[in-house]
Amino acid sequence: MSEPLLVIKDLVIEGYQEEQWNGIVHGVSLSLNRGEVLGLIGESGAGKSTIGIASMGYARPGCRIVSGSINFDGVDMASASDEQLRKMRGVRVAYVAQSAAASFNPAHRLVQQFTETPVVHKVMGYPQAEQKSKDLFRSLDLPDPDNIGYRFPHQVSGGQLQRAMVAMAMSCDPDLIVFDEPTTALDVTTQIEVLAAIKDAIREHDTAALYITHDLAVVSQIADRIMVLRYGNEVETGETRQMIENPKQDYTRELLSVRKVRQEKADIDGIGSEILTVKNVTASYGNGVRVLDDVNIAITKGTTVAVVGESGSGKSTTARVITGLLPPEIGETLFHGEALAPSFKDRPQDQLRRIQMIYQMADVALNPRQKIKDVIGRPLELYFGLKGEAKLNRVKELLNRIELSDKYLDRFPSELSGGEKQRVCIARALAAEPELIICDEVTSALDQLVAKGILKLLQDLQNELGVSYLFITHDLATVKAISDEIVVMYQGKVVEQGPRDEILTPPHHDYTDLLLSSVPEMDPDWLDGVLEHRKELEARGVVNIHT
Repeated sequence: MSEPLLVIKDLVIEGYQEEQWNGIVHGVSLSLNRGEVLGLIGESGAGKSTIGIASMGYARPGCRIVSGSINFDGVDMASASDEQLRKMRGVRVAYVAQSAAASFNPAHRLVQQFTETPVVHKVMGYPQAEQKSKDLFRSLDLPDPDNIGYRFPHQVSGGQLQRAMVAMAMSCDPDLIVFDEPTTALDVTTQIEVLAAIKDAIREHDTAALYITHDLAVVSQIADRIMVLRYGNEVETGETRQMIENPKQDYTRELLSVRKVRQEKADIDGIGSEILTVKNVTASYGNGVRVLDDVNIAITKGTTVAVVGESGSGKSTTARVITGLLPPEIGETLFHGEALAPSFKDRPQDQLRRIQMIYQMADVALNPRQKIKDVIGRPLELYFGLKGEAKLNRVKELLNRIELSDKYLDRFPSELSGGEKQRVCIARALAAEPELIICDEVTSALDQLVAKGILKLLQDLQNELGVSYLFITHDLATVKAISDEIVVMYQGKVVEQGPRDEILTPPHHDYTDLLLSSVPEMDPDWLDGVLEHRKELEARGVVNIHT
C-alpha cells in the first residue's frame, strides 16, 4: 500500500479563554489514505472541527497548535510557511462549512465565487473554470446546471447552496476535503440529496475526506472508518460497520442511542384553550408565486405543535405571517380570538411581547458586540421598563432558569458554545414573559446530546410556565420527543395534521411517508435503499428528487 495521505501524530491544541490557555485537543493521532473517508464524531467541544481545520494548517483566532505533527503528503502543515499554506489551501486541501448561507458572499453570483479559487491559483483560466462549474453542478444533481451558477446565493435553496459549496471545494480536484457538518442544518429529504451527491463525488474523484458530524447515522453512510472524540480525546476508532454493530465504549453507545426526552405534561391551568389560530392564510413574497396556500393551524395553551416539511414547504413563512413580518394576502391570524394586525408595526407592544421567536442559528441571532447581560436585559427594559439592579437581578434569574451561571453575564456570544448560545436565545425570549414561543429549527445545528438538553429545558419551562410552542423542525426524532400535534407541510400547503401518535402511525400520507423514510438509520446500506424508495415515490409523482 502507498503511504497515507494525511498523518496526524500527538496533536495538542489550546484555546485562550478567561485569561489563560486551556487544552482543546489532547494528543490525538490519526491517518487517512487516498480515497478514504474518516468520520469524526462527538458532541460540541469534542475537538472535531478543531482537528479538521488543523489538517489544513489552520487554528481559529484565540487557538494555537502547541505540539504534534500534521503531515499532509510530506508537508508538515503545523510548521509550513504562510506562502506554502496559501498555495495548498483550496487547491490540494479544501473545506466545506456547515452553513453555506453564511459562507457565500451574498453580493456575487455562484459562478463568480466558484471560479475565484482556480483562477487565482492559476489552475485554469476563467472560461475553463466556468465550464467546470457547470460540469460539477451537473454531477451534484443541481437543477439547470448550465444556468444555476448565474444566480445569487439567496436565489437557491439551502440544499442547493450546500451542494454548490461542495462543487466549489472540488473546483481544483483537491486530494483532501474537510466536510464540517455539511448536512446538519438541512431537512431530512434535502440531506439525502446532499449525502448522495457527496458520496458519489468522493468515489468518482477518489478524494480523501474528513467528515465531521455529531450524527452516527449520517456518518455511517459516508465513512469507511469512524473516530469518536470527547473533550479533545480519542474514545475509539474502528471500521464503520464494526462501530455501528459492536461499539466498545459506553460513550459511543450513548451516541448511538435514540433521543428520548418525552415526559408527562404538568397540570397547567387553562390547558387546551385555544390561544392562536392561523385561518385560511395565503401569502407570497411579491413575485406572484404563492408560498402559502390556504393554511390553517390551531395552537392551544400549554401544548407543542410541530410543523414539519422539507425546505421551501412554508414552515418558516408561516412563522413570519404569525409574527407580522409577512402580511398575508388572504386570511388572518387570531390571538385569543382577536385578529392580529397583518404587520408587526401596527400591533400594540403587549401583543408583540406575548408572541416571541427563537431562531435556528444562534450565531447570527445574537449581536456579537453585546454582552450576554445586555442581550437578555434588552427585552426586560423594552417591555417592563426594568433598569439598573432590578434588571440585572432578573437577568440572573433567567440565566439560572436556563441552567447557566452568573459568570456568563459579561461574556460575549463568541465565548459560548453552540448549546449555550441557544440557551441565551431562549432566555431572551422568556424575558418577555410570552404565552407563545415560535421555535424555528432551534436544535437543528446542535449535536444530539446538546439538543437533548435544550429539548428537556423547553419541556420543563412549558410545564412550569404553561407556555405554548410552535416548533418548526425537520428532525423527526425531535417531533416524536416533544410534540402534541403535528402539522405536515408541502409546497406551501398543509397536507396532513393531527395528534402526534395518529400522524406517526401507518398508514401515512405519501409525503409523510417520504419524510419518515428519510430519517437516517444506523445502517451503512441505508442510503442506497432510501434512494430506491425515493425513486418509487418520484415515479408516483409524490416528489421530484432533482429540485
